[in-house]
Amino acid sequence: MPFPDELAAVAVVDYQPQWAVDFERLAGKLRSAMGDHARAIDHVGSTAVPGLAAKDCVDMQVLVDAIDEDRHISLLAAMGFRCRPEAWNRAEVSGGQECRKLVFAPPAGARRSNVHLREVGGPNVRFALLFRDYLRADEDARLAWGAFKKRLSLSVPDLLDYGQIKAPATVVLMTAAERWAAETGWRPTPSRVV
Repeated sequence: MPFPDELAAVAVVDYQPQWAVDFERLAGKLRSAMGDHARAIDHVGSTAVPGLAAKDCVDMQVLVDAIDEDRHISLLAAMGFRCRPEAWNRAEVSGGQECRKLVFAPPAGARRSNVHLREVGGPNVRFALLFRDYLRADEDARLAWGAFKKRLSLSVPDLLDYGQIKAPATVVLMTAAERWAAETGWRPTPSRVV
């Protein structure tokens, strides 16, 4: 659920080259603040895919050896980041395995973003990188996914409802992504080793 300062109707916009610049700026701040705690920082999600329509919210994946809620929440809180409290922002199922995670919102009034802390080697790490890399590689899938999200946002402007409806469609998209990964020999490689 969004924090009160994040309440707004879902809006999916055309790709913005500024998203990559915003990711670099945020990644630099996280790198400085987290030091050795961060093993890699990747731009993930739709804003990481050139040419893909997305919500104007930069998603980042920060890999840590192991989630330590007290330490990581304190570390990011010192930067003003707010840990999202919902259960689905603490764990997710990926590849049939439950994976721990923490998701942080930016400081109030800062650039919209989500920082996803995940454990090195988890299937949820692979999922995020495969989603990004598949949509970067397959123009037809990228255009169809963007068009779907734009249409959905116009008819379902509530973020929670939007996410609930998008989730099963993501499963279908990821089935195609898995087929692509098998055909191409794709392997997950974090792009930002710290």
